[in-house]
Amino acid sequence: MKTARLSAVTRTMQILAMTMLIGSAVINYLDRAALSIANIEVRQEMGLNATQMGVLLSAFLLSYAFAQLPAGVSVDRIGPRILLGVGLGIWSLAQMAAGFVTSFTQFYWARIVLGLGESPQFPTAARVVGNWFHISRRGVPMAAATSVGPSLGTALAPPILTALMLAFGWRAMFITMGVVGLVGALVWFLFYRDPEHHAPPQDVAYIRSGDTPSTSKVTLPQWGRLFRCRTTWAMLIGNFGSGYLFWVYYAWLPGFLEMQHHVSVAKTGIYASIPPLCGVVGALAGGWVSDRLAAAGVTPINSRKIPIIVGLAGTAALTVCAAYAQSAPLTIALVSIAVLFSNCASATIWGLVTVAAPPNYVASLGSIQNCGGYLGGACSPVVTGMVVDMTGSFEGALFIGAGVAALGGLIYLFGVVRPISGTELEYDADGLKPEIA
Repeated sequence: MKTARLSAVTRTMQILAMTMLIGSAVINYLDRAALSIANIEVRQEMGLNATQMGVLLSAFLLSYAFAQLPAGVSVDRIGPRILLGVGLGIWSLAQMAAGFVTSFTQFYWARIVLGLGESPQFPTAARVVGNWFHISRRGVPMAAATSVGPSLGTALAPPILTALMLAFGWRAMFITMGVVGLVGALVWFLFYRDPEHHAPPQDVAYIRSGDTPSTSKVTLPQWGRLFRCRTTWAMLIGNFGSGYLFWVYYAWLPGFLEMQHHVSVAKTGIYASIPPLCGVVGALAGGWVSDRLAAAGVTPINSRKIPIIVGLAGTAALTVCAAYAQSAPLTIALVSIAVLFSNCASATIWGLVTVAAPPNYVASLGSIQNCGGYLGGACSPVVTGMVVDMTGSFEGALFIGAGVAALGGLIYLFGVVRPISGTELEYDADGLKPEIA
């Protein structure tokens, strides 16, 4: 299809929406990273061991994972403007509360609420990209919203949060980031709008052309029928593998460098920012390759699967190499390339959502897939902490992560073969007549 010339109004909102999504993702990942950056200091002040720290890290991940399910269908039913704005406000208040905790239990609940608040971020991003971009042009914007923003947040976290922590203490670091998030929530509420209320009709018609046909408004029974589809389960389980290995690095890289390679806290803040910057390159490459494959005539599903499979295989192989590295510089080099491959996969994992479901189910399917990723992520910090406590080394934890990621790639390869149709979602067990718009 010939590319339509979009109006200035639509192009402006595309840029504004992507800027705000990247900004909120940066805040999102700065907030997630705060506990990882403060790992050693929090453990010393509160008397926690590595396993207890793993539980605190996993508390966020578990609540985030299970909150994905209602968050996705809520975004599809209520809309991204309200859900992301409210979520940003809730998680920012939870981040502030973490600066005032006096016990393990209080910290645990602050992390739970942080996960609940952050849950609409990426279902919203999937829906916004699906709302504002044509199906053949979603790879790069989806990579920017779901991987570039997080990678930038992860890269900025070590230097920014370490500087805040060293200057004012870890409690002030949490409180400061909470205030920043509240400002971000206000900006999103003031400026974001959906295309149906903002873009010219001809632009909306072009954006919707090529999509899997929309169904009637999402209902809970129809949402439940997503779980009858093989594609849904393959995406959920496959993303478990991606999320597991990602969170080995995300939650434990600063501690890994300090404990395994005896890197100082100040140097860790510099070293730990390098892999996420490589992740930005990987995310954009994954989005660009998926769009090029689609333009070359590869099916929408396969144009997304290929970067996913290559990315997961590459990050698994490099993780095994990193386990044997004997110096901090070599370890950082190997981890950086591993994260590049990982983000190539994760960017197109979210891109897969926009071609695997009807447009008004994008957030719902994306949240189910993301739930799988964060179930993997929730297991990862605890298992890693236990392995470190038992063996005194990170080698075994890295081997486990590599194996789980490789298995995830195989599940995407053989499990995701076609998109979910509106008919599958609108027919019930008694043969309810579909009402496809």
